[in-house]
Amino acid sequence: MIRLQKSAPRVLVVGDLMIDSYLWGKSDRISPEAPVPVVEIERTSSVLGGAGNVIANLISLGAKAQVASVIGEDESGHELEQMLQKAGVEQALLVRQSGRKTAKKSRLMATHQQVVRFDWESQEPISPSSEEALAAAVTQALECVDLCLLSDYGKGVLTPTLTRHIIESARALNRPVLIDPKGRDYTKYRGATLITPNRKEAGEAVGYTLKSMAQVEQAGKELREKNDLAYAVITLSEAGMAIFGPEGMSLVEAKAKEVFDVTGAGDTVLAALSVGLSGGLKLAEAAHLANTAAAVVVGKLGSATATLEEVIAYDQSLHFMSEAQKIKPLSELVPIVADLKSAGKRVVFTNGCFDLLHRGHVEYLKASRRRGDRLIVGLNSDASVRRLKGDERPIVCEEDRALLLAALEFVDYVVIFDADTPLEVIAALKPTLLTKGADYEGKVVVGSEHAKQVELIDLVDGRSTTHTISKIHTQKEKS
Repeated sequence: MIRLQKSAPRVLVVGDLMIDSYLWGKSDRISPEAPVPVVEIERTSSVLGGAGNVIANLISLGAKAQVASVIGEDESGHELEQMLQKAGVEQALLVRQSGRKTAKKSRLMATHQQVVRFDWESQEPISPSSEEALAAAVTQALECVDLCLLSDYGKGVLTPTLTRHIIESARALNRPVLIDPKGRDYTKYRGATLITPNRKEAGEAVGYTLKSMAQVEQAGKELREKNDLAYAVITLSEAGMAIFGPEGMSLVEAKAKEVFDVTGAGDTVLAALSVGLSGGLKLAEAAHLANTAAAVVVGKLGSATATLEEVIAYDQSLHFMSEAQKIKPLSELVPIVADLKSAGKRVVFTNGCFDLLHRGHVEYLKASRRRGDRLIVGLNSDASVRRLKGDERPIVCEEDRALLLAALEFVDYVVIFDADTPLEVIAALKPTLLTKGADYEGKVVVGSEHAKQVELIDLVDGRSTTHTISKIHTQKEKS
């Protein structure tokens, strides 16, 4: 996931653009003219809505977004253009159609409660001339992007003819097409790479309610096969998402800790899937990214977005909840460290037996972690400890020692090694910084040639496993 921070894919979004406008105020009385609240407006705000929310999520996740759509020759159309420019859209291919209303949904909010919503929009299909102009613009734009998203809100931009043209053009250029569908008839999406309906939308498309996972599985397979899709993804809210491919169904669990508002979560999923796939992730990995991004968004109020940094931090916070997930074999740790270093993170490595974890260990590890962004602890196996310390050691087995280390919040990963020294581990990881205790002053630090820097850290006097064991023996003899 970390390597996506440098990918910056170019993504073309085609669909129904909208403005979500808010009038914020307070109400403490009822109108004498009618039984309705009187709201005193304090401020207003506007954000991109519809396909625009997908664009906002793409940009927040580090993608370079382009957009193609049809808007009206009206004041809202002018406002929308300015909002796209301000948001950082790389290119806006907007066809203006006379007589068409640019969609604007205005919400009156009184003390954070929506009182009423009033819409200004056209819902009929775009005109043949607009369809032709948009098709030409999209065909040209597809040559310069990595992937195409179709955000269909059923407002008339993605007509069956235009949708099929975009899919065929994209396939000819080997560009993936991801679609957030709308309506009951998905035949216009035939041949796309992937669609992302939610459970309700998928049920409407197949004609039956998806009450059980068996019905979800049946619907996913039906949608994929009937519409010649490479994949289908059905989002399942708190149950995560179901992925359907040639190999069948697989589930990706939801990641949300707390849910404040699900507004725009589907747009976040579509955007995150595209960023993940464009960045070289497999679909299961991209789905994990999308679920995590959605978890960040539903933890915020209103139509929100998530940055890649927020998603990575949230994902890591979930890992911190499980000690076992921090304990990695060297083969899994090597690519993780490579990703961290490519993202400019300082990776600190230290090692030891850590038998009978004590204050000296904790202070040493905290000091090591403060010197970088991630701390990896190399842990001597039981066999290695016996060779170094004698047959009576270790007191605590390697599994327990590893779990105790992993339980420390400032330890990011633990790797167990069986050799007498961690040379092989250090050579494979090539950490930014290698730390050892100050008692190594004047000695050769094993693996130092494979680290950019070595630093010796002061130890807490009188705190060691040997000292603790000796004290136990002394107390036992006295008793």
